[in-house]
Amino acid sequence: MIDPKKTKLAKQIRHKSPLLGCRFDPSGKYVFAGAQDNTVQRWEWATGKKVAFVGHNSWIRALAFDAKGKRLFSADWAGKLLAWSIEEAKPKPILNLDAHKGFVRDLETSPDGKWLASAGNDHKVRLWSIPDLKLAREFTGHDRHVYNLTFHPDGKHLVSIDLKGVIKQWNLETGNLVREMDAKILYKYDKTFRAEIGGAKAMVFTADGQTLICAGMTNVSNAFAGVGNPLFVSFDWKTGKRAKLYKPSKAFRGSGWGVEAHPDGTILGVGAGGGGGSLWFWKPGQEKSIHAMKLPTNSRDLDLHPDRKHIAIAFGDGSLRVYQLT
Repeated sequence: MIDPKKTKLAKQIRHKSPLLGCRFDPSGKYVFAGAQDNTVQRWEWATGKKVAFVGHNSWIRALAFDAKGKRLFSADWAGKLLAWSIEEAKPKPILNLDAHKGFVRDLETSPDGKWLASAGNDHKVRLWSIPDLKLAREFTGHDRHVYNLTFHPDGKHLVSIDLKGVIKQWNLETGNLVREMDAKILYKYDKTFRAEIGGAKAMVFTADGQTLICAGMTNVSNAFAGVGNPLFVSFDWKTGKRAKLYKPSKAFRGSGWGVEAHPDGTILGVGAGGGGGSLWFWKPGQEKSIHAMKLPTNSRDLDLHPDRKHIAIAFGDGSLRVYQLT
């Protein structure tokens, strides 16, 4: 069991450019981050040694790995999908594909390691074979940017969410739409600025596959400036109905940017706003956070180390900070 109140900073690694996304590789040896200087940065967990992966021509947030931890997949704002060998001293792209028209917001690997899914601003979800990245299937039906996706632990289904908070469940074998779930509480059309804001910055299933959790924003009062409140919405997988609305126990202005479901049942979320960043902890089923840890600046992503004792958080100041949970 983790003790939220004993969470502490274990390591800080700095980069010259703001970081947008972060992921530990499956072995836990490395932590990777996508940056606004068009690079992916690899840090060796034990030594802090840094290596740049250069090949993108735009910002990178989406990162994923093959099941064996031999390849890294990264995607950028220009729609490019690149594959890399993780261990290379001087990495060069193995594959470079036009995956989507516009921003690729998320990449996820299937539980069996056979497939890589991508979510794009062209309203499409695509399924690629691993390791050759051949297009195997395209899921169509979203009418807005697809913000995030994740595979169900059963390996048979994929879920995706778009700007309007529409969640679609897809059958991987047939490609058919199974059902939709309603996360429109994470969406608003601002009549003043004539702008839409919404979607989920992150999605995760609990280990048992019974609950899906989405990180985003609600109560938006200014879509142009992104003024609202963080919200982490959970769904009961069996019924497809909204279950709990996880919120900070103290008022916070901003958005939820990352979410993880710890094996002990604790839900962890990070957020960013005008007042900086925050890390929250919830007990399952308890909608108000049990603990909040103020972060030094705006956080953009969250990932859980394979040892389940550490988390990495990517920050807008270019820092990657690793926190010890136990």
